[in-house]
Amino acid sequence: VVLICILIMYFLLGLFMDALAMLVITIPVVFPIIVALGYDPVWFGIIAVLTVELGLITPPMGMNIFVIKAMAPHIKLSDMFKGVMPFIVSDLVRLVLLVAFPAISLVLLG
Repeated sequence: VVLICILIMYFLLGLFMDALAMLVITIPVVFPIIVALGYDPVWFGIIAVLTVELGLITPPMGMNIFVIKAMAPHIKLSDMFKGVMPFIVSDLVRLVLLVAFPAISLVLLG
């Protein structure tokens, strides 16, 4: 439950903040909680970065989409958000798999 709350927090912050700023602000608070709960810090780092990046492409304030909009002003913003939806779905599936099976992200460390 704590992990899901932290991931939701990162997702919501990703809608409105830059990734680096968000991680710098929240990791000093969240990391000791994760370690105290017995989660692998490397696994949590991977999960946190994936969740933050998911928030950066999700409407209403997907910052990465606005960067692409600045590079391609002839494409409507609504078309860009429609085009990113398959990536949002695939990122959500990947996130669920990594939370359900942490060994997937840690296989290279073994």
